[in-house]
Amino acid sequence: MAFFGKSGVSGLENSNEMKPLRRRCDLHTHTQASDGMQPPAENVRLARDKGLAAVAITDHDTVAGIAEAMEAGIQFGITVVPGVEISTRAGGKDIHVLGYYVDAENDLFLSRLAELRDTRAQRNEAILLKLQNLGISISMESVVAGIGRELKPDESIGRPHIADELVRLGAAVDMRDAFDKYLAEGAAAYVSPPRITPEEACQWIIEAGGAPVLAHPGLYGDDKLVSTILEQGAFRGIEAYHSDHGSAEEARYLVFAEDYGLVVTGGSDFHGARQGVIFHGDIGSVSVSVDVLEQLKNYID
Repeated sequence: MAFFGKSGVSGLENSNEMKPLRRRCDLHTHTQASDGMQPPAENVRLARDKGLAAVAITDHDTVAGIAEAMEAGIQFGITVVPGVEISTRAGGKDIHVLGYYVDAENDLFLSRLAELRDTRAQRNEAILLKLQNLGISISMESVVAGIGRELKPDESIGRPHIADELVRLGAAVDMRDAFDKYLAEGAAAYVSPPRITPEEACQWIIEAGGAPVLAHPGLYGDDKLVSTILEQGAFRGIEAYHSDHGSAEEARYLVFAEDYGLVVTGGSDFHGARQGVIFHGDIGSVSVSVDVLEQLKNYID
C-alpha cells in the first residue's frame, strides 16, 4: 500500500480541473486520535481556512477525536462529518472501510472498536519484535515518548508512529524509507494480524447508524478482489477520489460505482506532515461536492 500521494483537487464534476472549495468537502482526514499529526480541532480549522464546507474525521479504529472536532465545527462554522476508518482483512490484503455518520456514543460500537485497537496493539508489538530481531533498539516506550505528549484513553498507535521512531534512531532516512524497508506489506517487519472481514465492518457501521464506504480501492492493487468485496452488497459507497489515485484509477472506480450502485466519495487521507512531507495529501487537495453528504444520509435508516 502506498502512503505518499499526489497533489491536486479531485471531485465529482471533473477531477482534473481546479474547483472552488466553498461547496466541497474532504471526507478522509486523520487526527492525533490515531496516526495523524494534528489535534481534531486543527483539522477543522485547516479545512475552514481552505474554504471547505465540510470535513470528515476518520481515524483508525477510534472515534475519540469526534467530540472535539464537532465543537470546533461550531466554532469555525464548518460541517463536521463523524466518521471512522476500520481495518479489515480479505483476500490476503488489508482492506480499509470508512464509516460516515456513525454514532460516536454507541456503546456496542465503542466496545467493538476497542477490540480492534487491541488487535492493533498486538500487531504493533509484533512489529517491534521483528525490528528488534533485526538489531534495531526500539520499544513501545520509545515510540510513545517520540510522540511528545500523553496519549488519551481511546487513541491508538499506528505504523507512522513507529516509522517516526525509526527515523529518529537513524534506521531510516525518512517516512517513505521506513515503510519501504520495514513497515509496508512485504517489508522486513510487516505484520498483518487476523482481522474482521469488510462485510463485518460494514455491518458494525450500519448498526451504529452510519454508511460504510470502501476506502482507496486503488491501493489494494487487485480490482478482482475489489469486485468480490463489492459483490457482497454491504457497501454504500466507494472512495473513487483519493490522494494516491491517478486519473485512470478515478475513472475505473467511477465505473465500479455505477455498476454496483454506490455513492462516489473522496478525500485527501490527510495525516499531517512528517519530516516536512505531507502524509498522503493536504486537507482539501482531494474533495467532492457537499451533495455527497445527502447521498450518504439517504442510506442511513
